[in-house]
Amino acid sequence: MEARVSRRLAVLLAALALPAAAQGFDHSHRAWDALLKKHVVPISGGKASQLDYAGMARDRAALKAYRDSLQRVGEAEFAGWPKAERMAFLINAYNAFTVEKILQRYPDIRSIWDFGKVLGNPFKDDFFSLLGRRFTLDGIEHETLRKPGAYDEPRVHFAVNCASIGCPMLREEAYVAGKLERQLEAQAVRFLSDRTRNRLSADGRLEVSRIFEWFKQDFGARERYFARYAKLLADDAAGQQRIAEGRAALAFLDYDWTLNDLRR
Repeated sequence: MEARVSRRLAVLLAALALPAAAQGFDHSHRAWDALLKKHVVPISGGKASQLDYAGMARDRAALKAYRDSLQRVGEAEFAGWPKAERMAFLINAYNAFTVEKILQRYPDIRSIWDFGKVLGNPFKDDFFSLLGRRFTLDGIEHETLRKPGAYDEPRVHFAVNCASIGCPMLREEAYVAGKLERQLEAQAVRFLSDRTRNRLSADGRLEVSRIFEWFKQDFGARERYFARYAKLLADDAAGQQRIAEGRAALAFLDYDWTLNDLRR
């Protein structure tokens, strides 16, 4: 009897001692979710957010543990996951590594572009590994998430966060496969209803974020895309109808690259 119990205990201890990689990736992104819920502060009625970078810096060990879990995933393992799990992984990775990039200089940083726009470009710096090779933030967003035929999901632009006020808000929870569709749509609604970044002007122009200029090919026919969200972009029925019928001329707002730091 004692021998059987000892064997069971030995098996249990061995299982607990297995490295995280052997136990499989945590698709609930629980560690990242906890950090976001602790340090992201929704503002403007939930249409935008600020990040407590000082608090995140204090929890940098937990952030590193999460980043390490991302970096242990190999390309073959990743390729075997369902599409929604792959997309959630990439979005969370982009956001986590962007936070890490900011923390490399925080608090002496006012914009992500303080790293440099040519030399030191933060989006082209391969400062981390992912899927078994050196990677950049642009590599996640443009070469993987936006790769034609891979995901074809324009709402990803409302989910990845570039640590800037002009960017769609950093969501206060991790993206997970089981509710990814709801999360992406919620991000679209939040961003498009934010009058500081998307609005119908008094003279009838549809003033929108430069995201829709930079990545216009991702949104197909933009007029039709905006027509779907006409009720979010204008406050009155006449304005909503103008957008729905594609009669509002487009104008693109300046992008605010100021750090999305919590204002105390």
